[in-house]
Amino acid sequence: QAEFVESGGGLVQPGGSLNLSCTASGFSLGYFYAITWFRQAPGKEREGVSCISGIDDSPYHTSSVKGRFTISRDNRKMTVYLQMTQLKPEDTGVYSCAATAYSGCPMTAEIDYWGQGAQVTVSS
Repeated sequence: QAEFVESGGGLVQPGGSLNLSCTASGFSLGYFYAITWFRQAPGKEREGVSCISGIDDSPYHTSSVKGRFTISRDNRKMTVYLQMTQLKPEDTGVYSCAATAYSGCPMTAEIDYWGQGAQVTVSS
């Protein structure tokens, strides 16, 4: 089954950092894929927090994480990364990566591949 395999979630104190990674399995991750990291907090709808364009490789971040999160990719390793710093309790949630071919950000077309999700908990 073609999907992303995620790693790197965990428990961190407020102000701390975590790095998430998302590696393609069963398909080849080309530069033409836009990748979005989604977050679903308890009791809330899923939201896209960071995206990297499949058109020009530009990164985009929602306002609540801008300046704290960095999205990047290494296509030789078929992996997308989310570096999260200055974490806040409201960053808690399940983080999932997703890809859409030939898309910019935000991704509006049907998603081609999903990751299984990684729990991030920010708490003292």
